[in-house]
Amino acid sequence: MKILEKKLNGDFVNFDMFVMIADVQLKDGAEDGFKTWFSESNKALSSFPGFVSRKFLKSTDGTYRIVVEHESKETFIQMHNSPEHDKIHPAGHAFMSGPPQRKTYTVAAE
Repeated sequence: MKILEKKLNGDFVNFDMFVMIADVQLKDGAEDGFKTWFSESNKALSSFPGFVSRKFLKSTDGTYRIVVEHESKETFIQMHNSPEHDKIHPAGHAFMSGPPQRKTYTVAAE
């Protein structure tokens, strides 16, 4: 479903919204450092074409989740395969007690 419109060169272009959700487990005492890393890494990743948002969530039960929204799967893959992402990503994993559990989605309705 085409749900996002962006004005490019005077014309509106539709995109298929792509969402990646990752459940993450942080090491004890790592939350503050991870939040700092997350905010700093957002500054670099948000400049990629197609980037919509990237959020770090904490549930009332103490679990954590990352939600990344891109205009399309293709723009997400371009960002994910970039040298900038390769440089940023390992630092985030250093705060985790295990690998993130990822799922990807396209928006079916809004």
